[in-house]
Amino acid sequence: MTGLSHQEHYPSPRSLRLRALAFDPVLSREIETSEINDVVIKIPWNDDLQIGPVDEYLEVVDYDPASRVFYAPVNLMDPALLAQDGLPPEEGNPQFHQQMVYAIARTTIGHFESALGRPILWSVRLTKEEGTYHKEYVGRLRIYPHAFRAANAYYDPEKKALLFGYFPASKTVGGNTMPGETVFACISHDIVAHETTHAIIDGLHPRFIEPSNIDVLALHEALADIIALFQHFTYPEVLKHQISRTRGQLEQQNLLGELAYQFGQAIGQYGALRSAIGEMDPSTGEWRSHTPDPEKILTTTESHARGALFVAALFDAFLLIYKSRIRDLLRIASGGTGILPAGEIHPDLANRLANEAAKTAGHLLRMSIRALDYCPPVDPTCGDFLRALITADRDLVADDRHHYRTAIIEAFRRWGIYPLDVRNLSAESLVWHVPDDEEQAKFTQLFGGPTGIRQLVPDWDMRADRQEIHEQLRKSRAELHERLMSPAGRTAAAAAHIVLDDPLPSIYCTDDGVPAVEIHSVRPTRRLGPDGQALTELVIEMTQRRRGYLNADDQKKVDEGLIDPPEPDFIMRGGCTLLVDPSTGQVRYCVYKNITSENRLNRMRVLLREGVTPSLYVTYFGNPYLEHYRNIIRGSSPDTSGVELFRILHQPCECQEED
Repeated sequence: MTGLSHQEHYPSPRSLRLRALAFDPVLSREIETSEINDVVIKIPWNDDLQIGPVDEYLEVVDYDPASRVFYAPVNLMDPALLAQDGLPPEEGNPQFHQQMVYAIARTTIGHFESALGRPILWSVRLTKEEGTYHKEYVGRLRIYPHAFRAANAYYDPEKKALLFGYFPASKTVGGNTMPGETVFACISHDIVAHETTHAIIDGLHPRFIEPSNIDVLALHEALADIIALFQHFTYPEVLKHQISRTRGQLEQQNLLGELAYQFGQAIGQYGALRSAIGEMDPSTGEWRSHTPDPEKILTTTESHARGALFVAALFDAFLLIYKSRIRDLLRIASGGTGILPAGEIHPDLANRLANEAAKTAGHLLRMSIRALDYCPPVDPTCGDFLRALITADRDLVADDRHHYRTAIIEAFRRWGIYPLDVRNLSAESLVWHVPDDEEQAKFTQLFGGPTGIRQLVPDWDMRADRQEIHEQLRKSRAELHERLMSPAGRTAAAAAHIVLDDPLPSIYCTDDGVPAVEIHSVRPTRRLGPDGQALTELVIEMTQRRRGYLNADDQKKVDEGLIDPPEPDFIMRGGCTLLVDPSTGQVRYCVYKNITSENRLNRMRVLLREGVTPSLYVTYFGNPYLEHYRNIIRGSSPDTSGVELFRILHQPCECQEED
């Protein structure tokens, strides 16, 4: 027998285990929740992980400007930390804060990549040279755990960074948070997941940051909340604990349906910052469940409040599906009555119920992420996202034996969330437009069938280098743009609702007088269904711009060619998302927003004229929606203009005490 050589190489571990908080640090102060709040998260192993942490996707930079100090970066590859799953949760330890933001952000990234079947890319950095914007690859999203002293956290699209604040709790705080204690947003699981989701969506849909209708920012907020909520269900011990505590009745108050518990307390609320299932009554201090109200959305305009209705609808769908899936288990456990006897439920039953809840939440999480590929590239509404949910799921899971789509439609109907352009709320009516034979023939001329598709987008997979993917997509966009401007492409453009012929004078054109078209993305995607079924598609997004004027008479004069277009008050965008089957070259769906739509233009004009933000802010600083577009018109990049929107969107309204 020979001894082991010092040159022996062992295989790398499959995952890096890191301790984190499942919710907020205050839950570790209660006997009932202290054990479940400390979780171990597995993220992909990376031999090249640097201190910070810094990897291919993320760079944690722990500089505290308010204190003028750099905190020592954590080395997660140190043998002492590897042996104990990283640092233990400590509220006052900046290195744990670094570990926490890294672990949760990487977990969130993993869910998106698994659902979309491709590596995620951050939004490009726009640089301006000689009046022309250039798109630079951004490899790493920066995370600043202690970016400022304020009750806020937000994604900065200009810095390509997540900024987390810290602040003293309200003097009237309740619960387990001490009045005046320092609260760190960066160690709230939900806040980190929420802000990471904003950054990922910005990489997928850079125009979703533009407030072109009342739903756009609300939808951004809702999706970020949904990802954070359903990630709760990925922690088995947390899930089993809450199932046991509620006896499987997840419509009761529980931690799984609440977001940012400590942050809500610290700014003076009676409970979590937001909840998908209920709220504390400030007059009685008692919890009450949400009651679906289809008319509430008609009078709700603030982005968080409007987004909360969307979240409540999707969580209601979760409850409908979950109850359906556990009905047989309850019959068995209750001797056929369906009503469980008094007392604690059996641990085996709790495990089975938790398994069904995890499956339901996991599928809805993946559905929500996949639906992002089925959205229009600009001006999305909550109704559009409902259609995207249904279409994306029907594509991948033809046999809806657990009735996910039916439950989603029912829940959205109860909350008054409808698409604008469907005849009824059947699943068939909600599926996006399928091009007819004449339109398909035009698209075939553009794409050239399967051979032309393969030339447009060479194959790549989850292991491909992200910068190489970015470069290939740049070439693909340029190639598609060249094809679109050919005679065959101009014919296909009409089928895609892209205006190239006889444009309105308000539509932006190139120096050659041709309507300008931006190819946003040409990206392959591979999805796996619950039974292992695979779906491969090519997602193509194209957009155009049109000058908008608050004065309808000015708009009419410009569009009729009576006057040369003056500087616009805002920019209206149109465009389409094409979902293409690469094996046949057929366009499966065309999801579009017409650039010539007068209805959209009028709705946008009303929104920008009247605004939906708190009136006090508008009084002192003006309508931030309108300022966003004016800044772009003046030459600022969309990223620069978007920073202020995200900052305003995430700051508490009139709830911080003054010293």
